[in-house]
Amino acid sequence: MPPFNASAENATPVPQPPVNRRPWLARIAPGLFGIPLGILALAGSWNRLAAFGWSQTAGMSQGLLWLGLALLALLLLLAGAKLLLHHNVFLQELPHPVQGSLLALMPVACLQAVLLLWPSHAGWQLAAYCVIALCLLLQAVIAWHIVAQLATGRMPAELLSPALYVPIVPGGFVGAMALYMAGLPGFAMLLMGMGLGGWALLEMRILNRLFAGPLPLGLRPTLGIEIAPAAVGTLAALTVWPALSADFIMVGLGVASGPVLAVLTRWRWWTATPFSFGFWSFSFPVAVLASCVTEAVRRAGWPPAVALTAVLLATALVVFLTLRTLKLLVQGRLLPPP
Repeated sequence: MPPFNASAENATPVPQPPVNRRPWLARIAPGLFGIPLGILALAGSWNRLAAFGWSQTAGMSQGLLWLGLALLALLLLLAGAKLLLHHNVFLQELPHPVQGSLLALMPVACLQAVLLLWPSHAGWQLAAYCVIALCLLLQAVIAWHIVAQLATGRMPAELLSPALYVPIVPGGFVGAMALYMAGLPGFAMLLMGMGLGGWALLEMRILNRLFAGPLPLGLRPTLGIEIAPAAVGTLAALTVWPALSADFIMVGLGVASGPVLAVLTRWRWWTATPFSFGFWSFSFPVAVLASCVTEAVRRAGWPPAVALTAVLLATALVVFLTLRTLKLLVQGRLLPPP
């Protein structure tokens, strides 16, 4: 036993350096924009059900629309305050393979809102054009960082995840729909092609990573994004080529079934992951799939109950995610730790 040191007992405690705790505003994560994006996409699904003559769907669509817009506006205000007060955090997130990619959820959500709110008044159309331009510019900046890291071999292998799809693939397809709605079909086709090309390039890297084994625990909620490219691509094609038949939609749904089954076979990966707002990554592609099913049913003259079932399943998922997210909010665990 070492000798007892009496002087140590009365020694003055050495002060510990303060722990740097990030304020809550600096912890507003880009992935939170997946919440309004999923709700707005579901509003679009309910809106498509109105084609079957169900007047009740209009109220559900409007309620989801305004809820999604309110959440989007709140998050945009918080993101603006974060940029002003903690711009260093934003500069760190922008080039990051995961946080930077998820930052593209913000312009995609804004473009989705424009699609649902496309105005008829000339003054509002000018504002919509400005929103589309700003969103596409931000997407281009984010996509540039991602492509530069992939093309130069600087992308860390452990950070490869389906999140990389967001700025290039869903961003390109939703951007194409917005440009077509804005009366710019040529640019819409160009962006559609860029989204398809980006999907082909990313698919090789991301699938190779997923086939290699489980993602790190923190990245597993991004698995839902894997469903998005084929589903959003099909819906974008229906928008820029309105005369497409139900047969084409079924081909698109067939392509989308592969990623859906792949995600379902990995259920042990994401069910063993503690719930976080990152699981809202499932909401947008599932709602878009419901919209595709609805369009197929309408164009082929199939029983409307099939479309209603698809939209109700997407709604059930969003309700589940909402309840779990509210639980995190009440428990004070919605944002990342300081």
